Amino acid sequence: MSAVSVTCPPAKVGFDPGRLARIDRYFAAGTDDGRWPGWLLLISRRGEIAHLSAHGSRDIAAGLPVEQDTLFRIYSMSKPVTSVAVMTLYEEGRLLLTDPVAKYLPEFADMRVYESGPAAAPSTRPATEPIRVWHLLTHTAGLTYEFYRQSVVDEMYRAAGFDGPYPTGLDLAGCVERWAALPLLFEPGSQWNYSVATDVLGRLIEVISGLPLDRFLAERIFEPLGMHETGFEPTDPQRMATLYGQAPEGRLVPIPPPPLQPTLLSGGHGLISTAGDYHRFTQMLLRGGELEGARVLSPRTVAYMTRNHLPGGVDLEEFGQRVFSEISNGGTGFGLGFAVVQDAAKQKDLGTEGEYSWGGAAGTAFWVDPAEELTVIFLSQCIPSSVQPIFGQLRPLVYQALVD
Repeated sequence: MSAVSVTCPPAKVGFDPGRLARIDRYFAAGTDDGRWPGWLLLISRRGEIAHLSAHGSRDIAAGLPVEQDTLFRIYSMSKPVTSVAVMTLYEEGRLLLTDPVAKYLPEFADMRVYESGPAAAPSTRPATEPIRVWHLLTHTAGLTYEFYRQSVVDEMYRAAGFDGPYPTGLDLAGCVERWAALPLLFEPGSQWNYSVATDVLGRLIEVISGLPLDRFLAERIFEPLGMHETGFEPTDPQRMATLYGQAPEGRLVPIPPPPLQPTLLSGGHGLISTAGDYHRFTQMLLRGGELEGARVLSPRTVAYMTRNHLPGGVDLEEFGQRVFSEISNGGTGFGLGFAVVQDAAKQKDLGTEGEYSWGGAAGTAFWVDPAEELTVIFLSQCIPSSVQPIFGQLRPLVYQALVD
């Protein structure tokens, strides 16, 4: 069981306890008025856990509370983990960021780009640029997600069976082959579009390493860092938070979760974790790739991953497709698996340049602020996350409590 607790008085690391209490009051009110079933918040600074709070239920019908060891589906907070795993292979010389993905996954040779026409009879042209590993890490490959419902290519993903849950019985290799058979949304490297790219990275890991993704992540990240509760299956189903959605009238209702023993090992959205485990992952990043003697990456690699990689230093507002976002994408770039704040004023959100982050579809979010030696993790379980935006409220509430 993953034990986690406050390790120092908040004032010792620069937090005003009275101002920290504002955070709990705000999110407790959101639970009490039905926006969240329950939540857990962990704030750490200078390696010390200064604030740990929980409120509400992990299972409303059963009357079970959110506890410090509750297991959450972290959905897209899986993506930074998979991106770190890819970079361990990069550090060993087993791939280059400029490598065409088809070198390892031949199904991605001879890709085509959508031009016009309906999903049933699209007009396409040959891609002039191959999809490279770098494109997958930065979500500039031209891949997409079916749930956007904005483009014909999104529709083609749904027609191929990716409408809600991924096709029953299809494993990671099968999914990747099916995605590779579909046209790209745009020329690789020409735009940013959040997508299934990280799932493709998971398959890349399997092919290069010769190991299934779950075993590779366990050997390279989870076991060295002591993340004993993190994986594609729950260590204790009784501690799993129930997944909720909102009925049309706003009432929270349980919705069918992904299977607890998945056929598909999704590096993009498949992991289950706890606050304590993910805290160890963020501390490894904050410390430059090492935690308690276990080194996962070099400091230079972490620094390289967490800088803006978008061409010309542009931000997501300028370079990205118009897809969902809880806060302004102005002033926010994208690195190798992380969003990166490059201009907090342009972002219109209290924060720090150099902060990097990501979130998950069921109301989970984290960020790492190297300048302030700060990490923040928020976990809830209500999908989609847009019904309970986290970053816009949580960032100012955390930073207003930091007074040194």
